[in-house]
Amino acid sequence: MLMGLTRQLGGALLLCGLLFSVGARAAETQPALSSEEQARYLSELKRLYMTSDERKALFAHANSLLSTYALSAGYQVGQADRRDLRYQLSLARPGELMLREETRAANGTGVAVHNRLLPVFGVDPSISYECPRGGISCTFNAPGSNAPLLTIVRDVKGAGELAKALSFLIRNVQKG
Repeated sequence: MLMGLTRQLGGALLLCGLLFSVGARAAETQPALSSEEQARYLSELKRLYMTSDERKALFAHANSLLSTYALSAGYQVGQADRRDLRYQLSLARPGELMLREETRAANGTGVAVHNRLLPVFGVDPSISYECPRGGISCTFNAPGSNAPLLTIVRDVKGAGELAKALSFLIRNVQKG
């Protein structure tokens, strides 16, 4: 009798484990936007930023999100080296984005500016990012690599919206 109960519980646990792993894999993959959803997204951005140019709307939206979710020293309580991190995107030349990173010390002095060129031709426009549960920030990876690109304050919803905007912007710049 004990053996039968063990088999039943073991089978139930195996079934639960299988269902959980299938559900976890499904949650990791996000469905691609249909062309209608893409058009609606771009149309909404053009309306929001009062322009008929998709690229201008995408740059405005991406830079607005970068400003909104900037990682400031105020969020870094208890950190040894607190700094404000601010970013801005622009078009360097056809097929290349320019990412401007401004770092400012917590006391307001000592500003450092770094410009980074991001070639977009031939790269997957999907942007990956990580928002560690116990952390204070989300880190975005450069398109086509795992190298850190930028860091924003930890806001999972905001990070998702920024990744979407950056992906659309990269696709737009890839078109020429």
